[in-house]
Amino acid sequence: MADVTDDLDRSALRRFLLGLAQGMNASAESVDRIRDTMTDVVEAYGGRDTDFVVLPTIILVETGESDEARVAIRSATNASFRFDQIAALYELVAQARTASISPLDGIRRLNEIGAMRPRLGWLTRTFGHAVLTTGLALLLAPTWQGAIVAFGLGFGIGLLKLVRSPTLQLILPIAAAFVCAASVFLLAEVIEIGDPIRLLIAPLVTFLPGGVLTTATVELAAGQMISGAARLIYGFVQLALLAFGILAAGATVGVDSRSYEPLAPSSFLPWWVGLLGILVFALGNYLHFSAPASTFGWVLLALVVAYAGQWVGTEFIDPTIGGFVGAVAVTPVVFWIAGLRHGAPSQLTFLPAFWLLVPGAAGLVGLTEAFATDNGLADFAAALTSIMSIALGVLIGTALYRVVHHGAEEFVQFAVAVPTAPAAESPPTLWARLTAPWRRAPWRRAPWRRAPWRRAPHAGSRAARRPE
Repeated sequence: MADVTDDLDRSALRRFLLGLAQGMNASAESVDRIRDTMTDVVEAYGGRDTDFVVLPTIILVETGESDEARVAIRSATNASFRFDQIAALYELVAQARTASISPLDGIRRLNEIGAMRPRLGWLTRTFGHAVLTTGLALLLAPTWQGAIVAFGLGFGIGLLKLVRSPTLQLILPIAAAFVCAASVFLLAEVIEIGDPIRLLIAPLVTFLPGGVLTTATVELAAGQMISGAARLIYGFVQLALLAFGILAAGATVGVDSRSYEPLAPSSFLPWWVGLLGILVFALGNYLHFSAPASTFGWVLLALVVAYAGQWVGTEFIDPTIGGFVGAVAVTPVVFWIAGLRHGAPSQLTFLPAFWLLVPGAAGLVGLTEAFATDNGLADFAAALTSIMSIALGVLIGTALYRVVHHGAEEFVQFAVAVPTAPAAESPPTLWARLTAPWRRAPWRRAPWRRAPWRRAPHAGSRAARRPE
């Protein structure tokens, strides 16, 4: 019975670890932080004979040693958690780090988190997407007409995102980019909406692979080359697909390179509109992703730091360096917030900040203009520099935080565990060697030599029922 109970406990722990890793993958967490979390959980539950492999698309957990080892494997899905689910998951992670919840109860809680309904209704979340789009439009293409157009497009894209269809999810980013670009290009002929390219980026911001690119750079900083490089390539492909949808709409509508030229500086709104845009953008993230109320202030703080760093880099160094300075500034702040007792998980603050940096640093904007204007090579180089500057900023910011916070603890020494040798048998005694021929004699094994009273008792006899 003890062996059965022990096997059940190990099986529950394996499944619990798999569920935690899969949930953190759905939260866009880096694989190195997933490994650190799983290590803490294993030590809390006393399962020191546990090992695991974590990659973006596959998770393996092994418990036991040598011949008794058991391996559980799970393919990671493409599911992504909302902000309220991420907050609930990391509350469970905090309980698991102290073993204050049993693995079976933890599995039930993971299932509850996966099936959790949004805290806010569909109309509020759709309105939040429109507000989010409006806030970013005030930062990218600051005209009142453009803000109104962005609100309408954001509300329409928010409605499309409510449809839960695997087929639609595959084509939705490209289709949304095409519809938004065609609408903006047509409206630009009759309404003074500012730079069309910068305006249509606003309703598409939630399709930007911000979480993927951010996680990729964090993993590269931690030395996770396989997962980091794979996510980075995947993020660039997503950017290219969005740019393709915009270019296809421009070719269909028939726009020329003049449609990508910004307005004169005299038509811009006052400087304080940028601060208003940050506040509106933070409110839109809070409503659209059903974020917990306690995280709104932290998200707003991260956005202010990212915007201030980007402004400093743009004004005093170079526009292509703005994203780099903003990323370096916001990365330690995000990890500092995540380490506080009543802080917020890094995903809740990093993702909005990244969305603010990528369009502002001409990432997707420059990539689209590279193929739509006559200066293709120069614009493409500027776009690539902007995107890589943000990735490099996150990389340096993460490395600085690790050095300051962890110090020399991050250095791992190379070591290989030596297998334990089987226990050597003690040599036979002198009496055992002298009596060995007699014990191996043929008559010792002959069945006819057995006395009747040495035979096995009858199944129904008292001797048969007597316990050993």
